Amino acid sequence: MKIAEMKRALPELDAINFRLPDGTYLPAHFHVTEVGLVSKHFIDCGGVERRETGANFQLWEAGDYDHRLAPQKFLHILQLSEKILGSEDLDIEVEYQQATIGKFGLAFDGTDFVLTPKQTACLAQDACGIPAGQFALPQLQLAGSGCTPGGGCC
Repeated sequence: MKIAEMKRALPELDAINFRLPDGTYLPAHFHVTEVGLVSKHFIDCGGVERRETGANFQLWEAGDYDHRLAPQKFLHILQLSEKILGSEDLDIEVEYQQATIGKFGLAFDGTDFVLTPKQTACLAQDACGIPAGQFALPQLQLAGSGCTPGGGCC
């Protein structure tokens, strides 16, 4: 999801809900503690220099159970952040504290903002000798289903 999409969605909402990939909702008393510009300048494993820039939202919850972020207030935060984010329509990444800081993509289903899983990937598969379309994550088995050493279940 891009910043402009979120700005279009917020005025149509009565309340802001964020849903995790497993279907559970963030508590209604969440805070947006940061809206930031994140730049990444790196070399991939094939030696290609790359740059990525995006918007980062940090969501957090505290014990202030009466806190509710209204859609208009969130829109105001986004408008204030334009001096940091600039006018480019950036992709949004969301950070949310779980066992460790989770990083998510963001989508909107017409009612809720949905935190979407992010995946790592090799950006230089040809340089690593990985044939196109041949890379897939191993299929893990459920624990207790006859796991054996080297069986791919742990």
